[in-house]
Amino acid sequence: MTEKHLFIFGLGFSGQALAQRAKGDYATVGGTVRTEEKAARLRAKGIDALVFDGESASDAVVAATRRATHIVQSIAPGSAGDPVITLLRGAILGAEAFEWLGYLSTVGVYGDHGGGWVDEATEPNPLSSRSVERVRAEMEWRILGEERGVPVALFRLSGIYGPGRNALAQVMEGTARRLVKPGQVFNRIHVADIATAVAAGAAQKASGVFNVTDDEPGPPQDVVAFAAGLAGQPAPPEIDFATAELSPMARSFYGENKRVGNRRLAADLGVKLAFPTYREGIAALWNDGSWRGSAG
Repeated sequence: MTEKHLFIFGLGFSGQALAQRAKGDYATVGGTVRTEEKAARLRAKGIDALVFDGESASDAVVAATRRATHIVQSIAPGSAGDPVITLLRGAILGAEAFEWLGYLSTVGVYGDHGGGWVDEATEPNPLSSRSVERVRAEMEWRILGEERGVPVALFRLSGIYGPGRNALAQVMEGTARRLVKPGQVFNRIHVADIATAVAAGAAQKASGVFNVTDDEPGPPQDVVAFAAGLAGQPAPPEIDFATAELSPMARSFYGENKRVGNRRLAADLGVKLAFPTYREGIAALWNDGSWRGSAG
């Protein structure tokens, strides 16, 4: 049996969670980071981390790409396109044992649906420039997969939370805000459930679109109130979105309002979410103390 090698472009929050989840399933698990300091920390944890800045690809990155049987791409594209396709297209096409590719995208590609439901069959209608770039990258990866003859799975992620990145941390740091925009809802997803979904997709060599999101879209102010209650802290006062001081990017997130369905996770991948709503996820972070996060 051919040894399996997983290589993850972008060992960030989601990429590291996947790497830790997948270590026992592959002969090697590696990926890229932007600094040698971070690479050294991850190598100490058994992850074959290499430096990749998106501007050039070292011989080591090229070699790791050519050896990979499974590739996950989680680096966001820019106006110049997807850096992995730009720099490593040839290495991917020449990877002899390459079997599968997973691309981590965003539910932002669906645009605004006025609070209505979308699912994997909904056509993208991106509003922001970053979501337009994501749609373009999704198409480029699909084309590359067809050219190479391997399945490509597009994982569209909703708002990611987990250890160190959650409403509890914001409440305890005093930075939590309860912005209220009537009718506004968001979906969320715990980083551990992302790792489970992508690992399942890789194991099954799945293809097509998968919305990696929880079961209950809800108002963002409710999440903050729930976290404050768990922590025994007073809920921050409600702030009217219309008059709130926000960065243009923060305000743009509220310009898209939709409920995202995740039927294919269970139906096609057999994935059962560990944290089907924010309540289970935040409660687990509080109960085990992992809401504080850890160095990584």
